[in-house]
Amino acid sequence: MSQGGGTGIGRAVSLLLSEHGAAVAINYSHSKAEAEDTVQMINSNGGRAIAVKADVSNDGEVRSMVETVAKTFGGLDYLVNNAGITEQLRFDDLDAITREIWDKLFAVNVIGMFHCSRAVAPYMNRRNNGAIVNIGSIAGVTGFGSSLPYAVSKSAVHGLTKSLARALAPNIRVNCVAPGPVDTRWWKGNEEKMQAFAKANLLGRISTPEDIAETVLMPLASQSMTGQIILADNGQSL
Repeated sequence: MSQGGGTGIGRAVSLLLSEHGAAVAINYSHSKAEAEDTVQMINSNGGRAIAVKADVSNDGEVRSMVETVAKTFGGLDYLVNNAGITEQLRFDDLDAITREIWDKLFAVNVIGMFHCSRAVAPYMNRRNNGAIVNIGSIAGVTGFGSSLPYAVSKSAVHGLTKSLARALAPNIRVNCVAPGPVDTRWWKGNEEKMQAFAKANLLGRISTPEDIAETVLMPLASQSMTGQIILADNGQSL
């Protein structure tokens, strides 16, 4: 199951998983057209995919979504927690950070991941095997990104990954991919800032969604990896 799989990294992950033979459930909250377009791309190429609406910050909606997916496909093997939101805020303007912004970002970026992971765990345990990959961010390592609350929320995702790895072992492996800047619609209107990041990292480039999808595939497949934060940042953090 690909959470937030209709656009950007989520779409790239969904397409790549399908290419490797996986049946894919694509979760969306607002991007219905994009999610259904991804489903059509997969199905037209001989794959198997469905789109399921759920607000990941709502535990009831998540449980219903997971039940639907499990019934449709006969179980669950993988979860990619990709849904995320941000606010573009100046780092030095602390007064612009409201409680509403904190609550909104943590509800989706952190608690939403927990909801989805908790909901899929019983189905994975029935098969004595499963893998979860959370999409974190280099912002959770460096403390810098689109906004201070976003960076803190991604740091929490990295912590959640380690805690879930302990809680769900030994049947379910939980890892995290932490990308640097990725060329997605998130950067619309902030292209200059994105290119500045490219110039500052060792490889002088910005990742594509397909780059990150290939990285996600590794911890999904590995039977010997859990609790790891995998940096895919073109050398930005060095």
